[in-house]
Amino acid sequence: MSTIRKQIIELLESGDHDAREISQLLSISEKEVYTHIPHIKKSVLAQGKKLIIIPSSCLICDYQFKDRSRPERPGKCPRCKSERIQNPRYLIE
Repeated sequence: MSTIRKQIIELLESGDHDAREISQLLSISEKEVYTHIPHIKKSVLAQGKKLIIIPSSCLICDYQFKDRSRPERPGKCPRCKSERIQNPRYLIE
């Protein structure tokens, strides 16, 4: 049986997913997914691969959170103050 991190890595190698999708597929909480992301980033880098983070975006004004370093979804948009934010997506290449 493989660890949660290995299962997340396998999912992200097969295609891009957001934290909610990962949590539902692996039956863990979204918060737990976010705690694993920085460790997964280091692990795949050591394997010569790269964790790609497709940034969050505002669903109202299409603002892109390109410079955000934290893996969690932002609370609200700095441009229009909307809380309708699309979750970041993760992919391993």
